[in-house]
Amino acid sequence: MPENGGFFDKVKDAADKVTDKVRGAFGEHRDKADDAIEKTGDFVDDKTGDKYAEHVDKAQDAARDVVDKIAREDQGGGATK
Repeated sequence: MPENGGFFDKVKDAADKVTDKVRGAFGEHRDKADDAIEKTGDFVDDKTGDKYAEHVDKAQDAARDVVDKIAREDQGGGATK
């Protein structure tokens, strides 16, 4: 049976690099991420006639929490729960 450790290590390294790039992009463009979250929620609310506004608001809050968490980690603040 062939050794797959090398392959999986390469996949993990590639995923780590992508994660680092995404974190850097969020850190540099946090305001744009917040704007995108807001515009997306507004779009959904408009298309659904605000029928799911409460759910959309919760999703927006959750997305902002993720952006905030990434920003804190990028600033050396570490992850918090």
